[in-house]
Amino acid sequence: MAQVQESVDVQVPVRTAYDQWTQFETFPRFMNGVESIRQIDATHTHWVTSVAGVHREFDAEITQQRPDEVVAWESTGGDTRHAGVVTFEPIDADTTRVTVSIDWEPSGVAEKVGAAVNIDDRQVRSDAKRFKEFIEQRG
Repeated sequence: MAQVQESVDVQVPVRTAYDQWTQFETFPRFMNGVESIRQIDATHTHWVTSVAGVHREFDAEITQQRPDEVVAWESTGGDTRHAGVVTFEPIDADTTRVTVSIDWEPSGVAEKVGAAVNIDDRQVRSDAKRFKEFIEQRG
């Protein structure tokens, strides 16, 4: 199982950071490789991704959600096994630390090599920076 964790401080209140993160359908605007996410109901999403030429579709279930604190999920369908947790920690009234922790099972040679040489870590770090830029521009 591969794991990655990344934190980023965003210059918005915790409510703004949390509310934006839970707008799953906007993920393609700041996450490379995510083509689309469709919210099926309050706790289920359908993902379409394309990373390093590998196209995947899978469903995920939100397993924990506390407003302004945490969102956790795990995949429930498809050939991708992954789970994650995002926490939101207020630093002050206008700054929030967003921490993303993801566990997944790489499959195929490209994914296993990518995990071994930390490409996945760099990808999550880049996505976190793009989230920071995205949300700070929106205000």
